[in-house]
Amino acid sequence: MSDWVPCLERRPLGETGVEVRLGNDLLDDYLRFVAARCRPNTVLAAGFDLKVFFAFAGKEPAEVSTADVLEFITEQRAPRRGNVVRIEDGEAGLSARTIARRLSTLSGLFGYLTARGAVTASPVPSGPVTRRPAGRGERRGRIPLIRTPRTLPKVLAPSEATALLLALRTARDQAMVQAMLLGGLRRCEVLGLRLRDIQLADRRLFIAEGKGGHERVVPVAGRFFTTLAAYLEGERPPGTANETVFVVLKGPGRGRPLTAAGVDEILRGARHRAGLAHATCHMLRHTCLTRLREAGMALEAVQAQAGHASIESTRIYLHLADRWLAGEYHRAIDVLEDELTAGKPGGSR
Repeated sequence: MSDWVPCLERRPLGETGVEVRLGNDLLDDYLRFVAARCRPNTVLAAGFDLKVFFAFAGKEPAEVSTADVLEFITEQRAPRRGNVVRIEDGEAGLSARTIARRLSTLSGLFGYLTARGAVTASPVPSGPVTRRPAGRGERRGRIPLIRTPRTLPKVLAPSEATALLLALRTARDQAMVQAMLLGGLRRCEVLGLRLRDIQLADRRLFIAEGKGGHERVVPVAGRFFTTLAAYLEGERPPGTANETVFVVLKGPGRGRPLTAAGVDEILRGARHRAGLAHATCHMLRHTCLTRLREAGMALEAVQAQAGHASIESTRIYLHLADRWLAGEYHRAIDVLEDELTAGKPGGSR
């Protein structure tokens, strides 16, 4: 057993970065590695996941065994609030997604330590091999240790989206929400916008740092650019040194880039004023992409707008776009019903 107790420390790194440390050389080296290739929120999540695991295990990284990881999974799935269970998955402990994320963090850590030679093999099990034989050139599949439910993301009704926009107090806030609601941008992509990324003549935005570091150019409705112009001309502090589009308007942080926590706070306040039960940045993005699909936009075009690396990620909008699905179904079923009618005794042939 180790006398070391993980203690998560964080401090700003540059304008938008974050430095996370746990007080262990190997873990801190790994967090530096993560920080060099991931966004601040990912680094914070990794630091917290590692803190939780090593506080439970009470061991140095090199001493961790597979048994420790399996015991950790069991502990994470234990009831947290008596006999209360979630309707979503029937579990009483932490959600399957949270546990799966923590296992992914551990897997990344021990993969890094294995590459460095600090450990001989990863103690994180990859799950049992499936019985189905792999095809030629394919790896045998594995059953995940934690099955995460596939749930459809929630979207806002048109009246809810309108109420939310009316509840926002500044042109800056309206422009940020419209970028997600009309352009399908992620929160981090909105916050990462720079003045040179705005292509006003073409009504497009250059996304320099999409998910996974991918770049793309996306069109956005003219309403967004009108609101954006009102913000840039009337609200953005003059003489702001940085190129970030969306900045703090008042207080000691005036002119500094707005943070993710700041956007969430703005949205939370507007949601309460609009009387909505739910409204998150991700819901705004999902609402946009769902409506685009409902309006008949090709799935490949929705994929490009969303910045999905795989079209499989985009297919969820086939299920969300109820009106589109219903229309496609009824067109197809009419043909089938006609064929069945024609095949009845006495029917036309």
